[in-house]
Amino acid sequence: MEWLYLAVAVVFEVVVAIAAGKAQGFTNRRWTIVTLVSGAFGTFFLSRALLTFDVGVGYALWTSVSGVGITLLGALLFGQRLSWRKALGIAAIIAGVVGLQLSGAA
Repeated sequence: MEWLYLAVAVVFEVVVAIAAGKAQGFTNRRWTIVTLVSGAFGTFFLSRALLTFDVGVGYALWTSVSGVGITLLGALLFGQRLSWRKALGIAAIIAGVVGLQLSGAA
């Protein structure tokens, strides 16, 4: 169940990043509300996952997988450039997440 909680927390974190960009420095009320509510839900589900995961491992998984998701969505939805250096960084993050999983992180 902790993996499900972590996955939901990642989705909310991706929403936070996208909404925060659209909130225009918290001047756009609708996107500001989406940012804050998504952040609250993401933190809630992360805290549920951290009941099982070590805090450092759980947080590392959450931030790294969220970062990959945000980067890929930025390229797919917003036309942001995905250079070979970014792709290499994503590959390194994925390797790190797999390494944490293989080490018995949960």
